[in-house]
Amino acid sequence: MHACIALVAADVSVVDTTAQLPWLRGLTRKGNHMIQQALRSGARQAVAQLRAMAGRSAGKQVVIIGAGPGGLATAMLLAANGADVTLLEREDRVGGRTSSLVMDGFTFDLGPTFFLYPEILAEIFAACGRRFEDEVDLVRLDPMYRLIFESGGSILASHDVDKLQAEVARFDEDDAKQVPAFLEANRIKFDAFRPLLQRPFASLRDLTHPDVLKALPLMRPFSSVDTDLKRWFNHPQVRLAFSFQSKYLGMSPFKCPSLFTILSHVEHGFGVFHPIGGCGAISQAMARVARDTGVDIRLSEPVARIEFDGRKAVGAITGQGFYPADAMVVNADFAGAMHKMVPDRLRRKWTDARIEKKQYSCSTCMLYIGLEGSYPALHHHTIHLSADYLDDIRAIEDQRAPVDPTLYIQNASQTDPTLAPAGHSTIYMLAPVGNLAPDGGPMDWAEAGPRYRELMLNRLAGLIGIERTDLDTRIKTEHMITPADWATRYAIYRGATFNLAHNIGQMLHWRPNNRFEDLERVYLTGGGTHPGSGLPTIFESARIAASLIDDDLHLSRQGVLS
Repeated sequence: MHACIALVAADVSVVDTTAQLPWLRGLTRKGNHMIQQALRSGARQAVAQLRAMAGRSAGKQVVIIGAGPGGLATAMLLAANGADVTLLEREDRVGGRTSSLVMDGFTFDLGPTFFLYPEILAEIFAACGRRFEDEVDLVRLDPMYRLIFESGGSILASHDVDKLQAEVARFDEDDAKQVPAFLEANRIKFDAFRPLLQRPFASLRDLTHPDVLKALPLMRPFSSVDTDLKRWFNHPQVRLAFSFQSKYLGMSPFKCPSLFTILSHVEHGFGVFHPIGGCGAISQAMARVARDTGVDIRLSEPVARIEFDGRKAVGAITGQGFYPADAMVVNADFAGAMHKMVPDRLRRKWTDARIEKKQYSCSTCMLYIGLEGSYPALHHHTIHLSADYLDDIRAIEDQRAPVDPTLYIQNASQTDPTLAPAGHSTIYMLAPVGNLAPDGGPMDWAEAGPRYRELMLNRLAGLIGIERTDLDTRIKTEHMITPADWATRYAIYRGATFNLAHNIGQMLHWRPNNRFEDLERVYLTGGGTHPGSGLPTIFESARIAASLIDDDLHLSRQGVLS
């Protein structure tokens, strides 16, 4: 115990109270004077060491597969509650798709670039005795993004409602008058639906919970986002401005359930943020806190399979050996993980055949460009919407690449100079495209990839106002990811980067459950389980999974130190 006193003396950082850390309450109940001294000091390193000792002595071992945002958040919460957590990651870095791609002095986000609703992650950090704002520097963007309509016109989306109304009025003055009421209606809808995002759905009985019954009249579950928006706005481009957010789910606004008009409120009510260093910096901060809380993060260690005793998971097997577990958490791509790690014969509901029949989100074609020069006319986030948006959507649904795709472009170095060498820019480009058909058709991305590169670069040259030949001379580094790459290099089933589609038949109870219904002692987090894809909902899935494991392993009641 002398080590505890030394740790307290060595660190002056402070955690708030033991009320945030149930495993510490368990330790103090033992009445150990030295531990109570450590608590009073609030030393961060002492807290981490004591947590690790509590978890090891209690012997509750949790193995998490995948260090994406869901796996990292689950690890943080479970370790803070006293579990002995091992996190296994196939890549040489944490974050999964929420990691950084570093090339020749340029830093890009690999996947997500919009950071929304930081309150959830702040609560997760607080549960570990840390302040999110001390770990990650956030910049709130205003304007949040620019929408450019290929058919004419643009909108600068601001969280300032007066500014937003002025932008909308350039298309339709009556629509502009509707903006405040629309946002308020979606605030009410969000508040009603939020409890559903924070609780598990294990059976049909859960659909009769008072929270569901309260939210149901507002959800309009059999109406699409676009149909719901017609109640508010007449102009098709205004409706697109409040519906393109379905891209966060990899879905079309013409099929995405109307519930997801709440995404407009999430943007306008809570803001769109850029983390300095990119979204990958959030994953790095989570990994730091996880390690400080005692999590053993093992990189470059892919899991070959989950080991079972009957239908009960008992651990994970990697090239380094066997990791025993009282609970297994799967944060890897759900469909891909089932195919690779769990024998089909053990799965009653989510068999290979059923997984193949499910509907999946779109995929994406990505281009990351390190560019000489600065481009202030290109906003931090720009969405260039196709003139024929419906044809764009049809191509994606037919598992093809649109001829004239909608294009998302991020110019993050305009906000964050840490991402590029001086006098240079990081340009991130994303085109939504069809996912891969089970039989491999109809797209051949070995042929389509170079063609799409040309299309995307031509569009970029036009947006920044230079000749294409001039653009080519300014490219200092580049990297492309196609749906085929997502499937093979990143182990994403059918290259569906947003996982299972979010139609009404694949939500709540009908999505793979957080306490996985097919197997014992297996839990799910990430975009493939409830509540779904997107960083805020993935963090909620982590809280749900951690809470279920806490209940099943009695973690909050086990804090002992002999």
